[in-house]
Order: sequence, then structure tokens, then C-alpha cells
Amino acid sequence: MNFDLNDDLREMQRMAKNFAENEIAPHMEEDEKKHHFRIEILKKMADLGFFGCIIPEEYGGTNFGYLASAIITEEIARISASWGLPFNMQTTGPGLTILRWGTEEQKQTYIPALVSAEKLGCFAITEPDSGSDVVSMRTTATRTDGGYLLNGSKTWISNAHVADVGIVFAHTDRSLGHRGMTAFIVDMKNTEGLTTKAIETKLGLHCAPTGEVFFDNAFVPETCVLGKVGEGFKVCMTLLDNTRLSCATRAVGVARRALELSIDYAINRKQGGRRIADYQMIQSDLAMMHAEEQAARLLVWKAAWEKDQDRWTRNTLSVSTAKFYAAEVANKAVSAGMKIFGSYGFSTEYPMERLYRDAKSYQVVEGTHNIQKLIIASQIIPNE
Repeated sequence: MNFDLNDDLREMQRMAKNFAENEIAPHMEEDEKKHHFRIEILKKMADLGFFGCIIPEEYGGTNFGYLASAIITEEIARISASWGLPFNMQTTGPGLTILRWGTEEQKQTYIPALVSAEKLGCFAITEPDSGSDVVSMRTTATRTDGGYLLNGSKTWISNAHVADVGIVFAHTDRSLGHRGMTAFIVDMKNTEGLTTKAIETKLGLHCAPTGEVFFDNAFVPETCVLGKVGEGFKVCMTLLDNTRLSCATRAVGVARRALELSIDYAINRKQGGRRIADYQMIQSDLAMMHAEEQAARLLVWKAAWEKDQDRWTRNTLSVSTAKFYAAEVANKAVSAGMKIFGSYGFSTEYPMERLYRDAKSYQVVEGTHNIQKLIIASQIIPNE
């Protein structure tokens, strides 16, 4: 892997950084307080090609690759973790999964619309009693004339109540366990029997819509099956291999911002007539934050580079390692930053408390930190 970014990647990095600082940052704090999701921001991101890096040109993308997507995502998440999430909702999740498993008609119908943000996307896995144990989900899809009837519910679904199209996972034959799961492409706005409800009681990510989805004999035509009937578990695992990498990238962005803010504060804050940056204990914290942020980014870039060598590689170990470590690093960084800021870190007038709240999500979403450790262990310990 060449660690020198080429001119194209540097230009993308610069463009994303400028966009985040000029378009998101000026009204971000007010938007966070009001839980305001600005559709115009999403459209501008799409117009700049942010969602097309991992999508071939024939479906509206730029095909610059996973590393390009990671670089852009980090710059956005550095300013706003909330606005890092649309990368998952548009193409890292639904778009790329349809590209991998969809028919040509499904690809032509949905992928260009997700890349351009003409349609907003989501994916629905988690249920009230089924999170990390995906196979225990209770949502069912019962065969009927011309399609399937969905019954059940999903919760903590990003974009649930604003999405136009979603990938929904359900059991078509529960007796077969994971081989009885099927994935569906669902019209989130016009499917009779499908309703959504916003979740406002969140610790962080206040500008990123989250909600619940309810299915009451919601009919989806058989043309909406993604992949083959019974392949839903495989579809789900390949989806998570991609969205977890995006999650890790966003965590690096948060860790980086926590370090930047902490350095700036330590330089300007004086105690006992000296900058607190001159005290060894503060220096120790800043040095550790820097080293861990750098290491987390390298893990992300390695996993992204592997995917750039082969779009459909199952580099689960690299992805889960990056996701686990970056999430831990982000949380350690914001915790250290809070202590450096002292009482001001506890104040809502300073951004460190928002970073502290947002960082917790990375230890939960796309598989908890314990799930990532189980995945890593299963990959590195030989079978008997």
C-alpha cells in the first residue's frame, strides 16, 4: 500500500474538508439542539460525488474506490458525526448491496437514485428483541400471490422515517435458521401496511434521523427479493462488512477532532502561569490520543485498500479489527479530551461534550464492540 495519497485523493480530501467546514459547521450546533436534518446538505454532498466513490460509472458513480470514500467520510465526520452517517444510508449500505446481489433491473432502478440522493436509503436489521443475534429476528415474510406479506417491526433504524427505499431482512422460513432469511428491497413511502415512527430520545447523532418500522401485512412484490430466497443472511453479512468499515472511518474522524480541539485548548489555557500543554500529564494524554488516532486510521486504510484490490473481497477480519479499534480509540479520545477541558468539557457551550455523546454510537452500531471481538477471535483462532 502506498501511503502517499495521489493528487485526486488529496483534492477529494480538500474538497470534503472545505465542504464540512463551510456548509455543515456554521449551523451545526443549532441543528444538533433542534435535531434538524437538512435534506439540502445531503443533496449537496451527492452533487459533489461523495456517495459515488464505490459505485461504477455505469450506475452513476465515480468508481474512485473505498479509500477515496474513507478519506471523504473522515473529513465529514470530523466536523459532524451525524453527517457522516449518510454514506452508509446511500451507497455503502443499500447501494453497494444492491450492486452485489441485485438484478440488472434493480441496479438500474435504485443505485443511480441513491448515488444522486434522488432517493434516500436505509437498511433494517435490528429489532426490539434482536440486535447482535441477527438470526433471532422475528419479522416474517409469508409467500402470497405475486409476492410476500411482511409482518413484524424494526427499531433503531437510521433514516427509517425519511427513507424512500430500504433493504429489509425477514424470515421466509424460520425452521431453516439463518438459511431461512431473505432480503427485500422495500418502498418505504408507498407500501401499504408499512408505517414508521421517529426516535427522538437519543444520546447523540441528533441531526441523523433514527426511527422504527412496523409491518402489518405489508405487501412487497416478488421482484423486490434481493438475491435469492434464503440468501438473506449472506446478503446481511456482506452489507455489514461494508457499513462497518464506514463506521470505523467516522470514528477516526471523531477521534481526530477530539485531538485537535484538545491541543488548541491546552495551548491557550493557562494554569499557574503556564500553558497546560506544558505539563507532562497533559502531554501524555495528547501523545496517546495522537498515536491511537494514527493507528486507527491505518487499520481503516488497510481494510479499504484490500477492498480496492477486489470489490467483493470478504476481508471480515480487517474490517472488524478496524471497526473495533477505531470505536475504542474514539471513545478514549473524547474521554481524555473531556478531562483536558475540565469543567468546560462538561459544558454544552463547547463541542467536546457533543463528541463524547456521538462517540458512544460506534461501540454499538453495526455490531457491538463485543461482537467485533467475537468475530476477530473466530478469524484468528484455528478450528480444532
